Amino acid sequence: MSNKVRVRFCPSPTGDPHVGMIRTALFNWAFAKHNNGTFVFRIEDTDTSRDSEESYHALLDSMRWLGLNWDEGPEVGGPFGPYRQSERMDIYKDVAKKLHEKGFAYHCYCTQEEVEERRKAQKEKGQTPGYDAHCRELTDSQIAEFKSKNREPVLRFRMPSKTISWNDLVRGELSFEHEHIPDYVLVRANGDPLYTLVNPTDDALMEITHVLRGEDLLSSTPRQIALYEAFKEIGVGKGITPDFGHLPYVMGEGNKKLSKRDPESSLLLYRREGFLPEGLLNYLALLGWSFGDDIEFFSMQEMADNFEISRVSANPARFDIKKCTAINADWIRKLSVPELANRMEKQLIDSKILPNSPSPEQKELLISATPLVQERLETLSQVPGMLSFFFVSESEFVVDNEDAKNTLTQDLLPALEKSVKLLKDIPEFKTQSLHDELNKLLVTEMGLKPRVIFTALRVAVTGRKVSPPLFESMEIMGRDKVISRIEKSLKK
Repeated sequence: MSNKVRVRFCPSPTGDPHVGMIRTALFNWAFAKHNNGTFVFRIEDTDTSRDSEESYHALLDSMRWLGLNWDEGPEVGGPFGPYRQSERMDIYKDVAKKLHEKGFAYHCYCTQEEVEERRKAQKEKGQTPGYDAHCRELTDSQIAEFKSKNREPVLRFRMPSKTISWNDLVRGELSFEHEHIPDYVLVRANGDPLYTLVNPTDDALMEITHVLRGEDLLSSTPRQIALYEAFKEIGVGKGITPDFGHLPYVMGEGNKKLSKRDPESSLLLYRREGFLPEGLLNYLALLGWSFGDDIEFFSMQEMADNFEISRVSANPARFDIKKCTAINADWIRKLSVPELANRMEKQLIDSKILPNSPSPEQKELLISATPLVQERLETLSQVPGMLSFFFVSESEFVVDNEDAKNTLTQDLLPALEKSVKLLKDIPEFKTQSLHDELNKLLVTEMGLKPRVIFTALRVAVTGRKVSPPLFESMEIMGRDKVISRIEKSLKK
């Protein structure tokens, strides 16, 4: 085998992708890119009761949206395919058969109830609970008796009686004593292979060199290391055990591990809320890894260029939605106006404010309006609320009732009437002229408070008290539309 780095990301399609999963994908992607290696995307879909095609396609779509493109995997191919475990069942059956024939695994006829009863007895004696190797050395007659009772066996791996150690890439030297690692099941009684078999088998056959995964899988590592040693003996893979690194937990509210059941963990939520993939990935990179020199704003290419596994912390990382949002806002400000307008266009289409194919005039209007909100946006979900007034027809334009009640009062109607007359006559319908002339009329000559009268004008023109800068918005909307809306408000 070459020394080329090969890492994998291997989620199960059992629901919406979650941010902890994506953090793992990101670290593997960055590690591969930093080392000029290969990023393998593999789907672990052997759980027929929970896996779904919908989740499978959501995973692929999410990875593409994030820009975490894979070198090998579904729809890309590669030399070690197929990359969906559901299409590799014959491989697992063959490996299980070889493990059994060579004595590395054995049939266990114990029922779940029997195993559980013996575990209770172990606890009562102060022993570490686990499978007690009851079926390790069955005689032919014992096997025949179990078969006569129509018991179908599971296949268990025979753990070696030795300490298993490895140098974890994140946590340093780790050791597990054999008495704490009982023989474990590889294949169910119905013949279905378990994660304990399929995951290491695929890693071995796909020549994975480094396994970067969550801390929750740490306890399975000594079992897999022992299985790799068995693979060497039976000729599965190239006889190489990968280096392991276990990434820290991502914590949610209340300092508890962020679960996929927690609403804030859903990747699709952040996508719907208009987070940029650049912003979300930038923040996720900070959950357990440090760029160095207190730098927190960087591109994914910059992350890949600087990704050292030694800078991954073993301590839990807390997901802070406020910080995530702040970084996303920084990325919105970093985009060019045309690029931001393009992304806002999709948000406006999804919100039914723009048609599926906006006209050239609508596109031009959006580009003109983009600088007015770029500094104010935190997520793209705010775009419809900020910009919809530019695009609605005059027949569909409505003023927020509560805002109107509090601002478009009877005592201000004369000022609004004079504003209409001024706007009809003003030679240049430009931001500065609008500001200067309206300020002169309404503040200097009529003595009105700017906050009061200009808020009323804003509500009449945009429909809301909170909107992009007033005079810039008026210039973009144009004389006719602005006058029409103020006059409409005067009739109420």
